Amino acid sequence: MSTLDIDDRPDRCVVTLDRPAQRNAINAQMISDLHDVCATLEREPKLLLLTGRGDHFAGGADIKELRGRTRDDAFAGINRNLFDRIAKLPLPTVAAVSGYALGGGAELSYACDIRIAAPSAVFGNPEPGLGILAAAGATYRLPGLIGASVAKQVLLGGRNLDAETALRTGLVADIADDHLAAAHELLDRMARQAPLALRLTKTIVDAPGSHPWANDIAQAVLFDNEEKHLRMTAFLEKR
Repeated sequence: MSTLDIDDRPDRCVVTLDRPAQRNAINAQMISDLHDVCATLEREPKLLLLTGRGDHFAGGADIKELRGRTRDDAFAGINRNLFDRIAKLPLPTVAAVSGYALGGGAELSYACDIRIAAPSAVFGNPEPGLGILAAAGATYRLPGLIGASVAKQVLLGGRNLDAETALRTGLVADIADDHLAAAHELLDRMARQAPLALRLTKTIVDAPGSHPWANDIAQAVLFDNEEKHLRMTAFLEKR
């Protein structure tokens, strides 16, 4: 794929945004390439690690393309549909972020389940300064990630969050000098879990509202699953 570097491993797919000369700006081709990745992971679920080539995760959308978009493009939800699709992938997703994650780049990271930051990471949504809004998920994801007050500081007040602030507010799970290695360690832990249990847990956590009945149904599926018996037997036998 022309805008991505893909490392497909047995338990995970590592996708690197690969437009370093443009700070990995998200253009139409990258959107298409990421849709192809999603289609593969929907057919054959794996963990996903997203990162960026070079010093930055993604500096935003491609402004040259964005300037030419019309109301019809807005109604099509070009970036939003992709980021919503990433958020709904069956197994957990992790963004390893260094440098800028701004605008659409920030929204791409918000769509992932967990974020790991390098000390250089900066998150922000400067869209109103360009005469638009952060319409690809920030308005409904960021308040849930960091709280409405801080989200409004970012979305309305133009505040950028450095790595330390992102950690304090819960936007990132960890800061690591080698953020990629830290992300892989997290994925290693996930890969040792039962895939169906991970998948159902993600589905339940992401479901809106209170849903104890859904917990019960998911647990019923897992209770009758052979892997539960094998894993609990191994635990009891100290294997």
